[in-house]
Amino acid sequence: MIVHSIEEAKARAVHLRKMEADKGQLLSHGKALEMVAKEQGAQDWNTLVARLSKAEAATRKIDFLTLHHGAMVEGRYMNQPFTGRIVSASEDGQKLRLAIQLDQAVDTVTFASFSNMRRRVQGTIGKDGRSAERTSNGIPHLMITKIVEKD
Repeated sequence: MIVHSIEEAKARAVHLRKMEADKGQLLSHGKALEMVAKEQGAQDWNTLVARLSKAEAATRKIDFLTLHHGAMVEGRYMNQPFTGRIVSASEDGQKLRLAIQLDQAVDTVTFASFSNMRRRVQGTIGKDGRSAERTSNGIPHLMITKIVEKD
């Protein structure tokens, strides 16, 4: 089975874990991700993620004109899903600097013993809707995945 996105690859890993569990075998999530990477011809999970990220970015372009003050958007900030409203936007060539007021606060920290809740986030994205800045595991700090149309 060929996967075309990181989400599909993760879903495939969940499927593999379930198949193994049905056979009475335990398979860690990390091991399942590595198995998916090998199935796809990648050296390891990180290599597969890099390849899929590049492919996804090449196929998705955002029209900066639709990202204006007041526009409703969906996306991920520090890999946490959000919905919110753009409160400022300024274009600089091939990049767009945004400030987004989130509908609900997101926790920007992954540690169980510490939280950093944010209701407003800022970032600069490219035409692919992603920031160049990445977390330590390669995920963009800010991703705009959908511009929400008003009813």
